[in-house]
Amino acid sequence: MNQKLDVFAHVLPINLLKNIKQDVPSIIEDNLFLQIPSLTDLELRHQNFPQDVKQIISNVNLNPEDHFDAEKSAQMCWDANEEMLQLQKDNADIFESVVAMIPMNNLDESIKIIREVSQNPSLIGIQVFTRALGKSIADPEFEEVFKTAAESKVPIWLHPVFDERKPDNNLTFSWEYELTQVMYQIVTADYFEKYPDLKIIVHHAGAMVPFFAGRIKYTLPKYYEDFKKFYVDTAILGNPKALELTMDFYGTDHLVFGTDAPFAVMPNGATKEITQAIDEMDISDTQRNAIYHNNFINLLKEK
Repeated sequence: MNQKLDVFAHVLPINLLKNIKQDVPSIIEDNLFLQIPSLTDLELRHQNFPQDVKQIISNVNLNPEDHFDAEKSAQMCWDANEEMLQLQKDNADIFESVVAMIPMNNLDESIKIIREVSQNPSLIGIQVFTRALGKSIADPEFEEVFKTAAESKVPIWLHPVFDERKPDNNLTFSWEYELTQVMYQIVTADYFEKYPDLKIIVHHAGAMVPFFAGRIKYTLPKYYEDFKKFYVDTAILGNPKALELTMDFYGTDHLVFGTDAPFAVMPNGATKEITQAIDEMDISDTQRNAIYHNNFINLLKEK
């Protein structure tokens, strides 16, 4: 079998963190997930690392636009992208490539970063979050990001965040709702029709969509096929039957290996639990190899 490519793994660029802490001293105390040691401790990250896995790294949910103006946010994203590229080079035995940050409060610079990604083989996509600046990422204000990414053949990684207007957010269920709602908004905004080269990788196995496929089919028949155009990862902490359901909906070629490392299972994430679930799926070895490796390579071929 080919090398397993984990498409959704996170790091925290230490210089980015230091720069934010200068103006937001309580950033770590306010965001406990930033305290996970192996986000920054690469010696720990290497411990017991599976030899047949390499990770595609993206920044953890720490976005300059939440704290700084447009000019500073853009510079911090450029610098953090360079820092992650150096992290990858220094740890090429475990890190395969880098997903770039973009400043959602500076769309001109975001477009420049997308175009840079399209020309840089070490940068393979951009990461966006379900909400930015108090709005859905599918808000028309941000459509240019999707348009440019599609035209530039740059894949988009879609990661959930809380909608801070809601008083009852919780990590177990809220993120899955936020992902599902944004997928709905992207589809009903006709982005896949307007931008046929758009490639979006959704975290957490496409959230609620596979389970409610029948409901989508009969209540949103116009959009049913467009929901299948997302790519989704395997980061649901196990559950082979749920992954089979995901593959049934999206098709074998749109399911890619992702773990959300180093979160959920300390110290370095749920790689063991998720690979075990994939290995227990009732599928062929060819399909399994596609999930672990070939689907992601095929997704990138047009970049």
